[in-house]
Amino acid sequence: MKNKTLASWLAFIGGPLGLHRFYLHGVGDWLGWLLPIPTALGLFGVERIQQLGVDDQISWLLVPLLGLVISACALTAIVYGLMPAEKWNARFNPGAAPDDPAGRTYWLTVFAVAGSLLIGAGVLMATIAFGFEHFWQYQLEEARKISQ
Repeated sequence: MKNKTLASWLAFIGGPLGLHRFYLHGVGDWLGWLLPIPTALGLFGVERIQQLGVDDQISWLLVPLLGLVISACALTAIVYGLMPAEKWNARFNPGAAPDDPAGRTYWLTVFAVAGSLLIGAGVLMATIAFGFEHFWQYQLEEARKISQ
C-alpha cells in the first residue's frame, strides 16, 4: 500500500533525489533516476559561485536548475497531498478500497503541503529573481561593449 502522507513528505524532502518516484513506481522508474542530474548540476553551480564569485556565467545557468527542481518537487508534494483518497487509491493502490486509510489526508499530510507551499514558492521566486537579475546584468555588459 502506497501511503499518501509518506509520498508527500518524500516529494518535499527527497524529491530532488527522486525518492518519491522510487517509492511510488519502484527503482526501475527512469524519471526517478534522471532527477538527481539537474540537482547535481545546480549544486555544482552553487559551488562555482562560492569559488569563482557571482560573475561566473556558467553558474548563472546551473543554479536555476536546482531551484526549478526543488520547486517542481514541492509542487508534486502539494498535488499528492491534495489528491482525494479515492483518486489516490485508484491510481497508486489499485487493489484497495476507495476509502482505504493509505489515501486519507492526515495532519502530517497537511504539514507536508504547507511546508511545500512555503519552501517551494520561496525557492521559485528566488530562482526567478536570480535568473532575471543575471540576465539583465549580462545584457547591460554586452550593451556597454557594443557602445564603446
